[in-house]
Amino acid sequence: MQFRLARIILASVLVCLVGSVALAVDWIRVRWVDDGDTIVLVDGRRVRYIGINAPEIANEQYGRKAQPLGDEALAFNRHLVHHKRVLLEFDEETRDAYDRLLAYVFLPGKQMVNEQMVASGLAYVLPHWPNRRYDAQLLRAQRAAMQAARGIWRQWKGIDQAVIGNRRSRRFHADSCPNGSKISARNRIRFNSPWEAFWEGYAPAKECFQK
Repeated sequence: MQFRLARIILASVLVCLVGSVALAVDWIRVRWVDDGDTIVLVDGRRVRYIGINAPEIANEQYGRKAQPLGDEALAFNRHLVHHKRVLLEFDEETRDAYDRLLAYVFLPGKQMVNEQMVASGLAYVLPHWPNRRYDAQLLRAQRAAMQAARGIWRQWKGIDQAVIGNRRSRRFHADSCPNGSKISARNRIRFNSPWEAFWEGYAPAKECFQK
């Protein structure tokens, strides 16, 4: 009986610990801003904002040209967080394939930087399982930016091109994209335009779109 009770207590403690990792928070100052969705903290850790994607800036080392509004996204992100104290909130998955921290970043007053980038029209919603805690909030900000034609939405509006969405990954593909044809019938959904797909919270598949 005592052994069984000890096992139950241990299991409860482990559940609490796992939950606390997903919800861990940490106040720290920002040393550098890489671009519109990535920052570097004073302790050297690099943080990628969860749930959004901003246009790329130029990178001479990799021969990459800046995407439209990439520099503007960098400038706005720098305005929001550079040399400021921010609060990091983590979700289920805390690091990406590049070993960057994945976080929702908050300023004093509970202003979420991820959401501000989307609301400004300088980033779009990029759903990524299992980090989906604020998906609905981010999508509301995106729809408001779309309706106001802010930032990147001026370049996407008016594109009359049907696209294929994947319900599982929440990505959409051009009709001509080979990966689009690989989506199973159960997960396949057709949109009349990229705009319609964005409105529903889908993001462009990187291999199909370079905007």
